[in-house]
Amino acid sequence: MSTLLQIFTWWNGQTLGTRFHTWRFGKKVGQDELGNVYYEGGKKDSEGRTRRWVVYNGYSDASAIPAGWHGWMHHRTDVPPSQENYQARDWQKPHKPNQTGSAGAYRPQGSIYSKGERPQVTGDYDAWTPRS
Repeated sequence: MSTLLQIFTWWNGQTLGTRFHTWRFGKKVGQDELGNVYYEGGKKDSEGRTRRWVVYNGYSDASAIPAGWHGWMHHRTDVPPSQENYQARDWQKPHKPNQTGSAGAYRPQGSIYSKGERPQVTGDYDAWTPRS
């Protein structure tokens, strides 16, 4: 089943092309707590930097890259978190998958999908009208 997923889908882990490129040029740099594996190698990019990529563990979701690895992926730092004692800041939250379309989606106050009733209109809003 895994081979069929690699042939027909790009959003589940890696495609056959990515697997071949990784096998041929990739040097494994590390792995995060979610099971995503990070690589670098191959041709340089348009700015002369070494190419870096991630093979996701399961569904490809760019928000599933932790902050430390995100900095390395985007060349903000040359040292990957696997080679340093990286500690996430207190304000950095753990990954939470995109909740759009589910019951856990964000529903702001006043949304027709939020619980409760819509707040009463206060009358402090004046509609814009063009000058004549």
